[in-house]
Amino acid sequence: MEKFLNITLKVWKQNGPREKGRFETYKLSNISVDSSFLEMMDILNEQLINEGKEPVAFDHDCREGICGMCSLYINGRPHGPDDDITTCQLHMRKFKDGETITIEPWRSAGFPVIKDLIVDRSSFDKIIMAGGYVSVNTGGVPDANAIPIPKDHADESMDAASCIGCGACVAACKNGSAMLFVSAKVSQLALLPQGKVEAARRAKAMVARMDELGFGNCTNTGACEVECPKGISISNIARLNREYLKAKIKD
Repeated sequence: MEKFLNITLKVWKQNGPREKGRFETYKLSNISVDSSFLEMMDILNEQLINEGKEPVAFDHDCREGICGMCSLYINGRPHGPDDDITTCQLHMRKFKDGETITIEPWRSAGFPVIKDLIVDRSSFDKIIMAGGYVSVNTGGVPDANAIPIPKDHADESMDAASCIGCGACVAACKNGSAMLFVSAKVSQLALLPQGKVEAARRAKAMVARMDELGFGNCTNTGACEVECPKGISISNIARLNREYLKAKIKD
């Protein structure tokens, strides 16, 4: 038999990065426990529109845990009270009948609020543009396939490449650090022969851009790894530190 919930929502409302924000309280009835969290948000917005009120702005796209856009801070946790998921993979069965659910945007100087629960995460794109790519000629597809790569390096590179850039690591960090994201993007290339040619320039440029964009420093509390929906390891941060140190020594 399908179960339903009555819930209270405390949702962050903010008209823009320079506007003062506030929490608004909404009540929803008869929400199916099988609904996803974003489906619940859709129901809320339908209710608000029917009441002649402004709907809540929130980000989403694929709703399959791939794009990383559904960046919501729910009851004190990025992506909500479940492990290894994005917000769109969270279901209402994780909540209790009568519960109050607090929903906020990512909180970081590097992610200014655009509106309500939507933040500007283009800073991640700018970090990638600073060096998260291979620009030199490393050969065509047959040549690349002919380059021997140790399996453990290939596996680690693929694990790092699974980062979807959602920003949960930043939201979880008490310092608002983007080190897990940057280290994943550096690691996926640093572990491969094709990425080693520009390794020194990449590490320095991406770290410098991260600092310019207002992200905090890493103090290795490990909260980023715990809340990452793709399970990116903080061992990547150690690799980034090594890559950065080697680049500076060369200078």
